[in-house]
Amino acid sequence: MRPSTLLALSVPIHLALAITPITPALFLDLEEYSRIVDIAYCVGITGISEPFDCSSRCAEFPTFELVKTWHTGVLLSDSCGYIALSHPPAPKRIILSFRGTYSIANTFADLSTIPQKYEPYPGSPPDDQDSQTLHLDSRCTNCTVHAGFLRSWRNTRESILPVLKKAVADHPDYQVALVGHSLGGAVASLAALEFVSRGWQPLVTTFGEPRVGNAALSKYINDRFTDESSRTVPYDRPGRYRRVTHKSDPVPLLPPGEWGFAMHGSEIFIGKEALSPELEDIWLCEGDRDPQCIAGEEDEDGGESALWGTEWMKEKERQALLQRRSVDEGTEEDHVETEIMWGIPKRFRGWQLFWAHRDYFWRIGLCIPGGDPKNWFGGHPQPNEPGKPDL
Repeated sequence: MRPSTLLALSVPIHLALAITPITPALFLDLEEYSRIVDIAYCVGITGISEPFDCSSRCAEFPTFELVKTWHTGVLLSDSCGYIALSHPPAPKRIILSFRGTYSIANTFADLSTIPQKYEPYPGSPPDDQDSQTLHLDSRCTNCTVHAGFLRSWRNTRESILPVLKKAVADHPDYQVALVGHSLGGAVASLAALEFVSRGWQPLVTTFGEPRVGNAALSKYINDRFTDESSRTVPYDRPGRYRRVTHKSDPVPLLPPGEWGFAMHGSEIFIGKEALSPELEDIWLCEGDRDPQCIAGEEDEDGGESALWGTEWMKEKERQALLQRRSVDEGTEEDHVETEIMWGIPKRFRGWQLFWAHRDYFWRIGLCIPGGDPKNWFGGHPQPNEPGKPDL
């Protein structure tokens, strides 16, 4: 039985399925990071100013100190976000927050690129003066990466790396923490791989992260971030990488596997479609393709995604075929366009995919006070324990 069916039952999901719910501590941690990444959407619009002021949720983080914002351009391969210091009494962190895209159409366009070879930083020859200090204890054999994501990180690193290295040197007891939403999650993952090579041991949290590369790269990410010592019961943190996905969000399933892309592990799944999730709605996933998490929605297509992946790669040929048929049968042009659209699997259609991709604890991507206006008076989501009354 699928989790979507169990949501309609009175039996708590974690009891009816062999799943492990997250702890209240992890719930609060992820909820906070969803607000931290939401602030990144102010960069390039109303902006973020010192000490840490913006039109969104900055007031909720009074101990944050803005270090830098970056906006490398308007192309899909460019990047946007900010660096901030989190001072006590908040956890000591050097935070890098990577913004996603504003346009779901741009998301699909940018996901249509072909993969290219991935070499762990610094590669050969080294391109950094301090490359001798990097921890190159592992190579990524037969790894390929999404070319647009890699280009975006390369554009970003030139802007932020000098500032980040200084922050690490000035605050050696602060943890480097990366957070990204959507395409920003993919860029954060590539940045994190380099930071591991630098010995910084970052904590990574992504929301709606797309597939970054092939199965070999996914294994490489798993190997670099899996902390087996943390995989104990009760679970508190599933390691130093938390890849959060949400029911009905199609972006973690893109680009398609038929194009050579694969998901990596460390997944945490929000099984409730509507806002706001409670503790029992979120669980830890096993492996790269847990059928009780986002991969299960792809499996439910019954092969439709495979057909779609092949057809999209041959879109021009399909369009030509439909156009010829419209001439032969007298079909109107609008009908032709409709047929092309409905060749896309149902999970990629309609406004529901837009909201599913935005709804991670809050509606992410709105640079306005309190995020989504309907939640202005609702307060922060709380990790209500299964079987207990709401707080």
